[in-house]
Amino acid sequence: MLERPNYQIDLDVRQTWHRMSRMYNQKATTYGLSMSVGFILLHIDKDGTPSTQLGPRMGMEPTSLSRTLKTMEEKGFIRREEDKTDKRVVRIFLTETGLDARYVARDVIFDFNKKVESRIPKEHFAIFQSVIQEVQKIVDEELSEPNTEI
Repeated sequence: MLERPNYQIDLDVRQTWHRMSRMYNQKATTYGLSMSVGFILLHIDKDGTPSTQLGPRMGMEPTSLSRTLKTMEEKGFIRREEDKTDKRVVRIFLTETGLDARYVARDVIFDFNKKVESRIPKEHFAIFQSVIQEVQKIVDEELSEPNTEI
């Protein structure tokens, strides 16, 4: 794979993620959801999750997250409550409708993962995980370096 001229790992990662994103959105729309809504549903804890923790957990920008949470609240997937111990914190909870949608999102992701696991040998997947974790470390190192002009 590295033989091709000007190989760029980010191109493969980006193309694969865009295809996966399109696939998840296609499946989600049949249930009246979106991929973003599905992933948010999966990241809300039973005891509620502070809204400020959702963005970093998912890599979403605060404005996108706020807009999506507002839509989710309007559709009855979530409710917001003041934290009992710290009134500055707003916790997000799933409603019954949100819990049902969470199960749908979970099943869609599990089904896709089963298909991947059935087609890729465990040894290959272990290598993939090792490589992607190393790439993530390199990205983290790059992000922690001061911004320099090229």
